[in-house]
Amino acid sequence: MIKHVFFDLDRTLWDFEKNSHKELMNLWSKHQLHQKGISLPEEFIRIYKKINEDCWALYREDGITKEDLRTKRFADTLEYFGILDVKLAESIGHDYVTNCPYRTELFPNVFQIIDYLKPKYELHIITNGFEEVQHVKMKQSNLTEHFSEIITSEKAGAKKPHPQIFAYAVDKVGVSAQGCVMIGDDLLCDIKGALDFGMQAIYFNPHKVNHNLNVLGNVQDLIDIKAFL
Repeated sequence: MIKHVFFDLDRTLWDFEKNSHKELMNLWSKHQLHQKGISLPEEFIRIYKKINEDCWALYREDGITKEDLRTKRFADTLEYFGILDVKLAESIGHDYVTNCPYRTELFPNVFQIIDYLKPKYELHIITNGFEEVQHVKMKQSNLTEHFSEIITSEKAGAKKPHPQIFAYAVDKVGVSAQGCVMIGDDLLCDIKGALDFGMQAIYFNPHKVNHNLNVLGNVQDLIDIKAFL
């Protein structure tokens, strides 16, 4: 019997792509990057997103620290455009981490599915995001009050898909893995990580990615979780 539902935060509830895009547009303007040779904000964002993914992959493997990630992703982006300016990268990185969590775009039907699930299950968050950043996102988006435990990789001492973060989560709520389901958008970090640990999983799959994992369900819209829980 499933008694606890764990949600991922970024790209599952909190619309990371929309919120990040808006903040990057703001930073391109604020830091006058057009005057430094980056004439197209969309090109700046496109390059940054690829570099950011690579930096996060390094971070998940403990290849760089949180502090290094925050600067490196912007330093490498600026360098791509021929700008070698660590101070500027540090300033943009600081502004991004400070401002972006205050953006509040959520996926459709977030509160509708929370209202449906809450009478039946205890709801929690498991996220690889930074401790202080994720709590701001949730508070600003009016999500905090709906979740009993908010488990970040920093607090757990491990990042998804490492089993340690899932072990930390089930220990925190006092239940076995078999009594839990993980809902997330990342096939490796959220879904395979949870399945390998012994949880069930529902794949939030708005882009209709093909896979062969044995999930409880695939949903393109969060409201469709109703069919499985």
